[in-house]
Amino acid sequence: MEVPRIHLLPAGRRRAVAVVGVLLLGLASGCSSAVSVSPQETTPPKPVSSKPAPPKPEPRRVDPATLPAATTFGTTADAVPDPDPRAGTNGIVLRVKQEVTVHDAPRGTPVARLPATQFESPTWVPIVEERGDWARVLLPSRPNGSTGWVRIGVSAPVSKARTPYVVEVDIDARRLVVRKSGREIGTWTVGVGAPGTRTPRGRTFILANIRETVTDFSPIVLPLGTHSATLTTYGGGPGTVALHGWPDPSVFGTASSDGCVRVPKDALRLLRSLPLGTLVLLR
Repeated sequence: MEVPRIHLLPAGRRRAVAVVGVLLLGLASGCSSAVSVSPQETTPPKPVSSKPAPPKPEPRRVDPATLPAATTFGTTADAVPDPDPRAGTNGIVLRVKQEVTVHDAPRGTPVARLPATQFESPTWVPIVEERGDWARVLLPSRPNGSTGWVRIGVSAPVSKARTPYVVEVDIDARRLVVRKSGREIGTWTVGVGAPGTRTPRGRTFILANIRETVTDFSPIVLPLGTHSATLTTYGGGPGTVALHGWPDPSVFGTASSDGCVRVPKDALRLLRSLPLGTLVLLR
């Protein structure tokens, strides 16, 4: 019987062949494993939905007549407080051409109605924030610092404009400054509220321009969108704070008013020329 011949390789070549064999075996095992996995064992991809995203809910519909009026005579208890009462704005003001509904957030709950006139003057209110087709505006109603959101889209009965003016009143220093595009164009010493009837602080605006016919202390009175914190009524009105003149110049530089800011004649002459809605910072 013939004995088969065995050809031995050198040790180095035997190790190389063994390694190659292991690699081939591993590759073969890997491929066979991939092929042998049944479809039931593979997680199918999630189907992509072709349905459109659900539309955003419309604001809750209410009868505007049931909402409180955002005027100097009204109280809008559910209005949102001013988030930054010491800040300025970019000068954009909103003209309300016909009564609009005020919401607590964009597409939110109705909380008030903003009429087209204030003291028989057209309603102009400062915009303090914008989000898409919505604008957050300062309101002239109590409590002080009330704000709300109104629609400003193409179909909304509103329009926007820009005023370059800002009125700043330093209550402690009893100083009033008017700025145009950031540049000071007038500064005066003024009278402010007495200790028991302090002038309120915060940002507000020129609400109306009224020719005074009842009293003679000032030919023009400029009501602001803010109120006395201590007086609920004054002279038949709702305690509205105003910029106005005073016949006795000795009051300028004193804290002696019922909350209003008393200004000299030349200051009143400039103030009465400013657009309605102009921002007033009471600091």
